[in-house]
Amino acid sequence: MGKIIAVSNQKGGVGKSTTVVNLAAVFGHKGKKVLIVDFDPQGNTTTSYGIKKKSIRNTAYELLMGECEVYEAVVATEFRGVSIIPAKQELSAAAAGLLGMKNRMTKLREHLKPAKEFYDYILTDCPPTLDMLTINALVAADTVLIPIQCEFLSLEGLVELNNTIERIKKSANPDLQIEGILFTMFVERYKVTGQIVAEVKKYFDKHVFKTVIPRNVALSEAPSFGQPALYYDAKSKGSKAYEELAKEIEKKAKKKQAE
Repeated sequence: MGKIIAVSNQKGGVGKSTTVVNLAAVFGHKGKKVLIVDFDPQGNTTTSYGIKKKSIRNTAYELLMGECEVYEAVVATEFRGVSIIPAKQELSAAAAGLLGMKNRMTKLREHLKPAKEFYDYILTDCPPTLDMLTINALVAADTVLIPIQCEFLSLEGLVELNNTIERIKKSANPDLQIEGILFTMFVERYKVTGQIVAEVKKYFDKHVFKTVIPRNVALSEAPSFGQPALYYDAKSKGSKAYEELAKEIEKKAKKKQAE
């Protein structure tokens, strides 16, 4: 049975898509079967894997609206072990379309059930909003991975998302857990970095990943070449950081199973 990880933060520009793209690539390279659900209408994750949106027949929108089955929306990528359910701008209309439906919070969970039998990891790239798309992603997920940039405004987004997670646990997904809080675009020499890290650990210490993702040129450049950083520059600090993150997630899962 696969694990669904929603990568979410209600604040934009914190590295959600970067994390999904590169974590999926690392898991796939390690021999895992990985499915990405691009649930952000901007479709940055889709583009980052070199997929031409004009050639796509089915997307996350068609899946969510019940117009196709999950296997009909899956697109294989050029990179080992990684497939993707792509997104286009029309996905933004799904948030409104869901409002009139029965079981509107559980649509994604229902559609992904068959995929959990086949994939080891399903990573959902959530939009930077708290709408029905994000709610569907959280209801479908086993855990939430929260990227956070080291700046003070990010703290507000973290608190809001934590409140949302608690509401989802009470209403629709009682087993939802926090996978971890991931510091991204990390620059250790900045004074504010230490201040934000200390503040987050003060309230969420047990959830903070040891791994941090540095601000890195390869992570910024790779999407324009339609590649994850692991394939663009495997020796880069950014690529190595996501390898460490994958190890940490796997180690945490093994420890939980042992307990």
